[in-house]
Amino acid sequence: MDQSAMLDSIKWNDQGLVPAIAQDADTGEVLMLAWMNREALQKTLATRDVTYYSRSRQCLWTKGETSGNRQRLVSIFLDCDMDTVLMKVKQTGPACHTGNRTCFFNEIEV
Repeated sequence: MDQSAMLDSIKWNDQGLVPAIAQDADTGEVLMLAWMNREALQKTLATRDVTYYSRSRQCLWTKGETSGNRQRLVSIFLDCDMDTVLMKVKQTGPACHTGNRTCFFNEIEV
């Protein structure tokens, strides 16, 4: 699917956002979940530096801009419902703001 068709087919939520999952392109490890608006996704596609939309700050943020822990886009997919983005990335440093490699480190015992 070309980029224009992809952007037009996304089911953005009421705030104009879509959940975006970052996955390590080499290991398959899920690194984080964040949000993107159309502008963030367009910037990511144009630069290949992953850019998200910060709901708390109400602005775009390029991952690693201040920390150096960047995500470089390798490939991107939409799920079958067209309401979630999956990005395979090359991660520099930890993905989580806590310093952990991934944001998913709090295991719930089952």
